Amino acid sequence: MLILGIETSCDETAIGIIDENKKIYANIVYSQTKEHSIFGGVVPEIASRKHIEKIKILTEIAFNEASIKISDIDIISVTKGPGLIGSLLVGLNFAKALAYATKKKLYFINHLEGHILSVLIENDIEFPFLSLVASGGHTNLYIVENYCKYKLLGKTLDDAVGEAFDKVAKMLSLGYPGGPIVEKLAKNGDEYKIDFPKAFIEKDNFKFSFSGLKTAVKNYIKKNRNAKIEDICASFQRAIADVFIFKINEAIKKYNIKNVCFSGGVACNSYLKEKIRNFCRENNLKFFTPSPKFCTDNGVMIAFAGYYRFLENPNFQFSLSENANSRLKL
Repeated sequence: MLILGIETSCDETAIGIIDENKKIYANIVYSQTKEHSIFGGVVPEIASRKHIEKIKILTEIAFNEASIKISDIDIISVTKGPGLIGSLLVGLNFAKALAYATKKKLYFINHLEGHILSVLIENDIEFPFLSLVASGGHTNLYIVENYCKYKLLGKTLDDAVGEAFDKVAKMLSLGYPGGPIVEKLAKNGDEYKIDFPKAFIEKDNFKFSFSGLKTAVKNYIKKNRNAKIEDICASFQRAIADVFIFKINEAIKKYNIKNVCFSGGVACNSYLKEKIRNFCRENNLKFFTPSPKFCTDNGVMIAFAGYYRFLENPNFQFSLSENANSRLKL
């Protein structure tokens, strides 16, 4: 069984093809970083227009790479939300047209479900497991009870952690995207030089907030013009790692979970991964994270999620009136 996945929730146009045995036939991603970097962040109008330009071409490239035709596909799955509404509409309507024309099954996928399940593409993990999803738009903590069964423990009330990385990088005039630049500079900094604040460090509190941390960095920069940028980056990263580890620790104690997963674009950060991995090792927990190519937005994770939505409801009939939802809940 071959599943086509289409992902256009933000600024990556991504097409993936996978089978039920997790064999990957194609993983094509066009990143718009170059287009948005001059603005210091994603411009929704530019993102949606670029998706329109690229989606058909990338789908053809994916089929060529997989050496298959559209007639060989059994299931099409596409991101319905959350994300930028203009970007989502491009992928959703392309998928609906493709499914309608070819009479294929079509499943609508929550982008966050794709990130949660991305860790299972390369790993066999026992349920339930704890899943921390951190990206430019989300910072959510879930208990994954099984495929298609998720319990949200807490999410960010303001900035997502990836957004905080970008904003701090902008304050320091480092460029966009901020995450990789901050991480690189932090390697030469003292992570204990500055004690930045951490929000919601309370028992049984799984909410996140990074706006205060971002403001604290901004105020520190204003008051300490000669501060070493590397120290600021390192201390900023440590504050995030401390929050992540505190939340994970509270969750595993309360729910007695032994498997911890970290996914989403921010999971590409080697420092954060190592901090969580070390914590898990010290507490006899198993730690899993996707390869970087599956941490960032990709079509393979949407195809993978689509397969399990098919198993849950093999007779699902899609509607052409199905619409995108920028705030879709999981």
